[in-house]
Amino acid sequence: MNRGVTDVPPTPPTHSEALASALAAQDVVAVAYALRNDYIIVPQLVIDGQGEQVRVFGREGSDKRMLLLFSSAENYTLMLPDDPDLRVMVCDGQWLREFLTVHASTVEMVFFDIAGPNVMQAAPADLLKALGPLDEGISAD
Repeated sequence: MNRGVTDVPPTPPTHSEALASALAAQDVVAVAYALRNDYIIVPQLVIDGQGEQVRVFGREGSDKRMLLLFSSAENYTLMLPDDPDLRVMVCDGQWLREFLTVHASTVEMVFFDIAGPNVMQAAPADLLKALGPLDEGISAD
């Protein structure tokens, strides 16, 4: 019997070996499989010390945005090593499908592990095809 030990909820994973391996191989089919069956790390925008929403990036003077996804929280840190308050969300393929559907008019490109070591990019429409149909009850309105 373990005295003083309580059940602690598991820490969410902050690394997807499936996505990292697929990116290392530059294998589009394996990336699609990883997105459907494993986790992705999504940057979170911090406002007033709180993680409020997905952090997207854009070019100055453009209303279009880029969604940056990572195979690990460490790879996100490589992109912004001097940011003292980087936060991430651990999401799955269903979340990505919903996000891309809702934000189809503003997200122009999705990049994976943009700071390396194995960068890939995809158009949102191609990712939606790879992820399959949206579950009922979600609309792009």
